[in-house]
Amino acid sequence: MAKEGTEIAEETEQMIDQKEPDNPVSAVVDSKEMRAVVLTGFGGLNKLKVTKKPMPEPQEGEVKIRVKACGLNFLDLMVRQGNIDNPPKTPLVPGFECSGIVESVGENTKGFEIGDRVMAFVNYNAWAEVVCTPLDFVYKIPDDMTFPEAAAFSMNFVAAYMMLFEVANLREGMSVLVHSAGGAVGQAVAQLCSTVPNVTVFGTASPFKHEAIKHSVTHLFDRNIDYVPEVKKISPDGVDIVLDCLCGENTGKGLTLLKPMGTYILYGSSNMVTGETKSFFSFAKSWWQVEKVNPIKLYDENKVIAGFSLLNLLFKQGGCKQVKTAVQKLLSLYDQKKIKPVVDSLWALEEVKEAMQRIHDRGNIGKLILDVEKSPTPLMANDSTETSEAGEEEEEQEGDNDNKERMPFIQ
Repeated sequence: MAKEGTEIAEETEQMIDQKEPDNPVSAVVDSKEMRAVVLTGFGGLNKLKVTKKPMPEPQEGEVKIRVKACGLNFLDLMVRQGNIDNPPKTPLVPGFECSGIVESVGENTKGFEIGDRVMAFVNYNAWAEVVCTPLDFVYKIPDDMTFPEAAAFSMNFVAAYMMLFEVANLREGMSVLVHSAGGAVGQAVAQLCSTVPNVTVFGTASPFKHEAIKHSVTHLFDRNIDYVPEVKKISPDGVDIVLDCLCGENTGKGLTLLKPMGTYILYGSSNMVTGETKSFFSFAKSWWQVEKVNPIKLYDENKVIAGFSLLNLLFKQGGCKQVKTAVQKLLSLYDQKKIKPVVDSLWALEEVKEAMQRIHDRGNIGKLILDVEKSPTPLMANDSTETSEAGEEEEEQEGDNDNKERMPFIQ
């Protein structure tokens, strides 16, 4: 694994060496080209490279954004592997969210002016210096919100808000179980739950994260143990809401823990990712472990099972108005200082492989951000690139992360 980490480091150094020697960011501004992360094919980290591409121009109804920061999600890792339904053709520029400054607008585009600070959803192409996206997917951000915070805000907080309040109807006195409580969505869920009186949050996370997130979650459990009996020791009747980004055997466990009138929501399937590349065995195992849902049983037990995909809602199902309403409510909570995105670390575009390795290792607490203007930094020993490159026995490795030395990062 150390050898694999060295190979990644060497590739990153080559990326750095290939950059223009004199202020590459300024050079790009003056040309019709831009830097972008390109996925050349589905597979491992070696399928990612930073290259120059023609700069897009806004079409009618679109906003052109000079990108300052991009969000990195576990979904991006699954896209890289081709581990999603109907994957797009490669080569492509990954990424679904960004923040930056409006540089120009297309014809018949109202509501935005050059210089506006914004965050945006993008149907791919976010990991670049410039993006163009329809105005319905763009939102102005508060003056005191940083660009990394804005890039950490859109997907995670909107998904958390809509699941809690639109799908599950969170109310005072309810209880919520959320997996990956230390991740960006998990932390958004915890913060939003704190805005409702007397909500109990049960969370699972890798042990090394517990100290950092213990104040945001009421009851915290090791993700590697059977959490069902632990939850029932505290709440014998179970919980009102289960938010599951894991899938597999956790589906059955989540349904078991639901109280009558409770809601289970699946919004991810990260258990299907084990190695660096797509694994049919992991996919089959996760699928096999999913409890087959019997509608009659749901009827008898008064339980609700639901799914939530923010990107499908936005890009395939015409949910722009619903999402915009959620964004407005969330920005109001931000202005009231009730919520604030948790940024784990900032990475240069050329460091995307190391950033992806960190999220693969579940090493992040909060959101990983690609900072477009950040210069690459020399890689440190004991970086996350040394571990889990092959993804073997990932669950056991996570238990060892308590003593793992992490690479320094900027917040």
